[in-house]
Amino acid sequence: MTASSLDPDLLKAFLSVAEYRSFTRAAATLNRTQSAVSVQIRRLEQRLGTKLFQRTRAGVALTAAGDELLVYARRLLDLNAEAVDALRTRKRDAVVRLGVMDDYGTIVIPPLLASFARSHPDIRVEIETGLTATMPARLGEAYDLVIAMHPEGRGDGELLRREQAVWAAANAYPAAAHGTLSVALYPPGCLFRQWAAEALDAVGRPWRLAFVSRTLAAVEAIAAQGLAVTVVKAGTLPPRLRILSEGDGLPPLPAGDIHLHRSRNLSHAGGLLADHLQVGISEPASHMLT
Repeated sequence: MTASSLDPDLLKAFLSVAEYRSFTRAAATLNRTQSAVSVQIRRLEQRLGTKLFQRTRAGVALTAAGDELLVYARRLLDLNAEAVDALRTRKRDAVVRLGVMDDYGTIVIPPLLASFARSHPDIRVEIETGLTATMPARLGEAYDLVIAMHPEGRGDGELLRREQAVWAAANAYPAAAHGTLSVALYPPGCLFRQWAAEALDAVGRPWRLAFVSRTLAAVEAIAAQGLAVTVVKAGTLPPRLRILSEGDGLPPLPAGDIHLHRSRNLSHAGGLLADHLQVGISEPASHMLT
């Protein structure tokens, strides 16, 4: 008789009767009738081909075979519980929640996720794009990993690369023309919006906020139609736009640092993805823009 033929339910009934030395008390603990527990014990005895209990004046007692089975039954049920817990933990670990800026989420991250999926097909990544200013504060609650931009030289987490903020517009956009500059930007909380307003105000350039959207695609579309200028990262410049410079009458913008933030209790799966993104996004210090 192999261990695999020992039904865990039968072993649980056996252990309960052995502990309480009573079919009645064991049945109450297992939320079964006494007759149902008796049937389970008989079935187990039939499978093993030996008696496990003998009746005494005080109730029931283990036979020599029952006493020997006691050790194995506990070990088998402990191992069964350990296996179930391990697989449930693996299932939880197999989902990693990633928060990232919209441009990285649509340009930089997808090819990295594709290569990660080939190496780790059992790990599912849930990605959310948007403004990352508040994402690091929600690590562990809403995200396992966050890739966010911070002002140059500031912010915690792991520095991945430095990105220069640049003005961008359609090829034919007359940015150098005098008059009020139309700007397409992102909602409050975006560093690009803050930097653009500060830079234009500092040089006294009249401007107006012509378009606001949370998505790079929408802002890019407005700029590509020649309706406004916008601010993007030099490393993720949309192909339909060109970089504008001081020669176009626009002030310089700061650089930002791209940081990787990991939750405190990051799972094994999360650690694998974090390491993959760190290698895929990082650049040698000599290649970083200054």
